[in-house]
Amino acid sequence: MTNKLWNFFKELQTDYELVDLTHPLDNDSPYWSGIPEGSVELCKTCFDWENPMLECLIQTFKFPGQFGTHIDFPGHFIKNAQLSEAYGVKNMIYPLCVIDISAKVKNGVYYAVTAEDIKAYEKIYGEIPDGAFVALYNDWSKHWPNMDAISGIAEDGSKNFPGWSLDALKYIYETRNAAANGHETLDTDASAEADKEGDLACERYLLSKGKLQVEVMTNLDKVAPAGALLFVAWPNIKGATGLPARLVAITPRR
Repeated sequence: MTNKLWNFFKELQTDYELVDLTHPLDNDSPYWSGIPEGSVELCKTCFDWENPMLECLIQTFKFPGQFGTHIDFPGHFIKNAQLSEAYGVKNMIYPLCVIDISAKVKNGVYYAVTAEDIKAYEKIYGEIPDGAFVALYNDWSKHWPNMDAISGIAEDGSKNFPGWSLDALKYIYETRNAAANGHETLDTDASAEADKEGDLACERYLLSKGKLQVEVMTNLDKVAPAGALLFVAWPNIKGATGLPARLVAITPRR
């Protein structure tokens, strides 16, 4: 009997690497300022050692859905749109494409990736495949967990950080047939794009298309630009607009 997946597991040990694309979380981890204080309470003991009923430790966890590295479902921005229960295990594995704009961000932290940037990627690595997860690497995860640095807070109090543009998202979803996108920043939209629209128009667009996104990713520089697979897992909770997620990339060794 040939056990192909077991053989592939052995192959993983030599030809591939597993890369965690997820930030660790604790009670001091940052989250969007609009979420009320006190919304995070991790690892609180609710059943302690030396309890006569059973010798064990049990904890409770309180957090917003949009906390740390997290997945967003359409109902986060679109009224009456699909929530977590509409997405299952078939939505947890993707071909992974990593678009690197880190050099351009060094020249302007508000840089928004363009459709032309993605076309340039495709000239090197080939077309974005159907059902792909397209991740935007801009080296922003180095600012974690400093909330002011992640937000790019300037002396005048303005936010300045890179991200997506609407034409880039339209390209991956309408010209190509991507299934989801992700990025290292707290928001989808580059700050300049959000200021221009007076809204998070990029995030609203992709969620209106029934697509998924993951925010606050990390370690994208450790993944091959093309050829990797991405596994995205989240708790099986009904009615969620978003949930903390664990992401693992299987990438060829470089």
